[in-house]
Amino acid sequence: MELHQLRYFVAVAQAGNFSRAAERCHVSQPSLSQQIQKLERRLKQPLFHRLGRKAVLTDAGRLLLDRAMAILAGVDDAERRLRSGDEAQGARLAVGAIPTVAPFVLPPTLESFTAKAPHAELIVREDVTAQLLPAVIEGELDLALVALPLTDSHLEMEELFTEPLLLAMPEGHALAGRKRVTVRDLASERFILLSEMHCLAEQVLNFCRAHECQPFIACKSAQITTIQKLIALGQGVSLLPDLARRSDESGRILYRPLSGEQPRRTIGVVWHKHYFHSPLAARFLTELRQWAKRLGVK
Repeated sequence: MELHQLRYFVAVAQAGNFSRAAERCHVSQPSLSQQIQKLERRLKQPLFHRLGRKAVLTDAGRLLLDRAMAILAGVDDAERRLRSGDEAQGARLAVGAIPTVAPFVLPPTLESFTAKAPHAELIVREDVTAQLLPAVIEGELDLALVALPLTDSHLEMEELFTEPLLLAMPEGHALAGRKRVTVRDLASERFILLSEMHCLAEQVLNFCRAHECQPFIACKSAQITTIQKLIALGQGVSLLPDLARRSDESGRILYRPLSGEQPRRTIGVVWHKHYFHSPLAARFLTELRQWAKRLGVK
């Protein structure tokens, strides 16, 4: 039984699909499938039910999964401890962040961090939550900035700040002159929303629907900056985080809190509960806390 076989096995178990697991492991699907078959032959029993494109764990597979993850966690933890020794010799830190947080939080935090640890090898990954969490669990990332709450027994979580989601509309919009704007007032507006892969899009839609508003989605984008430019051109409205307002220097968008219950989001940092927390990771976490304190958002 080899470590890479266990990694492939865990990847398939988590993805539920051989193709997605191969992409995550950066190997071809035939190569990954071959290694899984070798592992099954060694154990003399199948680990997955192959149901078309789906891969579902057998009883033996479920039994192996927890043990395989514990073995891989132990190996990754040992490597992490060895890498974390002397910062002057190039200790490594890998940090992830969701796209609706990364451009606002990472640049100032990384600037102060690298000034204090100039010889550290720093890896930054911007990705959606569904990709960042497995990377933290599997030891690819030391820390990740994500939206909370989350439920995962493998992760330690710390809240950094909570911010409002503000109504963003172009100058001269019909709603700009009102003293009070509720979410129901947005029912007939053209909404510009993030695509479904972003957790913020789901949060906005859930908030609207919970208040009996089914927004008309005129456009979807993968970037908040694109949404801001479209709003400035008068193409619609949106609900955007306060961090986006703080960074908007266009002067062409009005940001206003909704009346009544206001939508809010909480941003936190997560790391593996059982991995060694390196000095570099602890230092970066300190920089994040100080950044949030300076901004006055916690």
